[in-house]
Amino acid sequence: MTHETSDIAYLPSGLPIPVPEPEGLSAPFWNGLRESRLLVQRCQHCETWQFGPEWLCHQCHQFDPGWQEAAPRGRIYSWERVWHPSHDALNGHGPYLAVLVELPHAGNVRLVGNLLGDPMQEVVIGSEVVGVFEHHLDASPPFSLLQWRLSS
Repeated sequence: MTHETSDIAYLPSGLPIPVPEPEGLSAPFWNGLRESRLLVQRCQHCETWQFGPEWLCHQCHQFDPGWQEAAPRGRIYSWERVWHPSHDALNGHGPYLAVLVELPHAGNVRLVGNLLGDPMQEVVIGSEVVGVFEHHLDASPPFSLLQWRLSS
């Protein structure tokens, strides 16, 4: 599987960084992003996909759902053009587009991210998007984000 990566930060510096859990519940997700891989929980008993990470399966209630790689491709389920900064570092950097992306090949789980490109672009529910891995290797600790762009 080939994945698109970006060394260019979409959002301005100065934002509080997400702190990946080195040993916690979401550690496989964050570690996967740093390797340009999207990992989503999938129950080893009933094969149900789920996101966000939980200690037990939403469907069969077995503990310790596993993690499986999913292609970072989906479709826009919902979206919002954000005009008001949610953090001081975003003053003067709006608007931006936040999207809820559904992964049809991974049980229709949904993930939130930014839609790259012109923040005034027309956004259509159901449009296909592809994930872009944005690496911040110079941060302490290093982290990666999954952003989205419209498929060509």
